[in-house]
Amino acid sequence: MHIEEQIKQILEENGIGVWGFTCLHDGPSGLPYALSIVVPLSPAILDEIESAPTHTYYHHYRTVNAHIDRVLLQVGLLLQKQGWRYIPVAASQSIPDQGERSHYGLYSHKKVAASAGLGTLGKSTLFLHQNYGARVRLGSLFTDCPLPVRQVIPESVCAGCDLCVKACPAGAIKGTVWQKDASREDLLDAQACNQYMRSHFMQIGRGAGCGICVKVCPYAQIALNSRSRRS
Repeated sequence: MHIEEQIKQILEENGIGVWGFTCLHDGPSGLPYALSIVVPLSPAILDEIESAPTHTYYHHYRTVNAHIDRVLLQVGLLLQKQGWRYIPVAASQSIPDQGERSHYGLYSHKKVAASAGLGTLGKSTLFLHQNYGARVRLGSLFTDCPLPVRQVIPESVCAGCDLCVKACPAGAIKGTVWQKDASREDLLDAQACNQYMRSHFMQIGRGAGCGICVKVCPYAQIALNSRSRRS
């Protein structure tokens, strides 16, 4: 069984239905091949969010992140057993002491997922999957194992939609349409987002995330309606 089939088996056994491989030459520690996985969040939990995150959302968010980390560890151990190197990127982790690059992780999950052809990015900088929209969590793993890659250049799907811009309680979403070479700072004031969460939602998950922009994004329903019209 080829390595990609073994990886697929691990993913399917852990309930992961969406994944893709890509190659990014700026990967950590010089590891260019990457696996991206997409895990949908519970619509029922997200629909409970109004003007603030719920305790249920925060617990769900952490549980899904932990599941992603465990699955990627299993994939990494498989690769290592066969002589390959690997680095999983934590599902949710900001690395301090990066100067002006505050609130960044080891590597952008969104960049990996978009490069693997799994979706695009919205005005909010949220990753948008073609079936689940913004209501997902992402995981990434880098390796030197030559995986069968697919690389695409995704396009924005936001058009004239400004729902996330209007809903953001911090006013952090600038309303800029995402393009391939856009930086996060072009679209989002991450500092304003973080400060608002910590000043208003510390009693719920220590201000880790509010989920409002995730909840209001209509892309999943728009994509569903489009597929229904074509069928």
